[in-house]
Order: sequence, then C-alpha cells, then structure tokens
Amino acid sequence: MSSTHTVLVVEDEVDIANAIVDRLRTAGYTVEAVHDGEAGVQRCRQWQPDLVILDLMLPGVSGHEVCRQIQQDRRVPVLMLSALDEEADVLVGLRMGADDYLTKPFSPRELVARVEAVLRRVSHPGDAPEKLVQNHGPVSLDEATRRVERDGEEVHLTPTEFTLLAALLRASGAVLTRSELLSEVWRYDDSSGSRTVDSHIRGLRRKLGDDVVRTVHGVGYAIGELV
Repeated sequence: MSSTHTVLVVEDEVDIANAIVDRLRTAGYTVEAVHDGEAGVQRCRQWQPDLVILDLMLPGVSGHEVCRQIQQDRRVPVLMLSALDEEADVLVGLRMGADDYLTKPFSPRELVARVEAVLRRVSHPGDAPEKLVQNHGPVSLDEATRRVERDGEEVHLTPTEFTLLAALLRASGAVLTRSELLSEVWRYDDSSGSRTVDSHIRGLRRKLGDDVVRTVHGVGYAIGELV
C-alpha cells in the first residue's frame, strides 16, 4: 500500500492509539493520532486524511458525533472501533456514515486488512460497468456521478452503501450470498465479516425503504420486488 494514503486515528486510549499508528506506519501509511473527539473533528478538517479510524467511546464529543460532523464536511471513509459488540452501537455508527467497524480486541493483521479493503473500494469502487445508470422501481443509481435517488429525491449513501447497492442492482434480481458480497464490495477473502453485510443492508433499507432489498433466508440478499 502506497505511503501516499493518510490515516487519522481518533482514540482516547493512548496505548491503543500508539499501537495502531506503529502498525499502520509499518504497513506504509502516513498516520497521525489524536485522543478526543473535538481534536478529531478539527484535525480531520485541517488535514483531510484518506481514512479515519474512530473509536466510538470517546470522552466529551462522542465517536458518533465526530462521525456525523466529519461526514458533513466531506465523505471521508470511516472505520469504527468499538469495545461493545452490540448491534445497536454498530448500527448507530453506520447510520452516521461509517463504512466498516472492528470490535475490540482485534489483531493488528485484521486492522491492516480492513484499512486496505476500505481504501481499495473507495479508490477503485469496481470495474466500469456496461450500464452506468441502474434503475429499479423508484430507485435510480448513477455510477458516473455516484448519485442515488428514490422517487426523484437524492439519498445520501456512504461509499460502501453505494457500492453494495450497485452490486445488488447489477445482479438484476439474482441472489448474492454474503460471501459473494464480502468479496465484491469489501474485497474480503473469507466470510468472517458476514455481520458487516447485514448491518449495511439495514442501513440501505433505512435510507431507501424496506421494499428495496429482499432477504433470501439461508442464502443472501437480492433486489426485491417493489410494491
């Protein structure tokens, strides 16, 4: 991974922050760390990093609020860190615009893999499709402008949500398994992140409506029939 990629770490536990910084610098990234939410927002605005690694449990300004504020400024990819393996905690972060999450404790190898995957799909969201505009009922997705609309109104999606929706639309109603989605959208080689898929599907449904993505129990997801 090129050292031209910049990463901001917002983590109040100094030992954890230093370990992340050391590991990512070894992997070739340019990394800085701050230790509270307000400093995270300010530094992100000043530096405009390629990726933010954000702890949700911060003193003062919460990680959720930090995520919301930095996403207002620009659509920077966010990898959340949480000590709580709670679905509600994860979903709130994803709703604020985060792209992926890791639950503490995590291995340095997994951290680097997740960072690489997020940056890869943001920099190269997929091979250029034959059809740049995908339509399904009231939902329209434009690959060229990366805009999504429902009933003519623009819907704000995170980069990962956009790529996930595009993959489902290109499948033209065919069912995609979680493993297939992890490979195509997240570029993961195994199925260990299946909860990540489920969480982002919930995010799409919340923003676009429950009628857009159909669950095929025991298999995966597909673009459903819109009523």
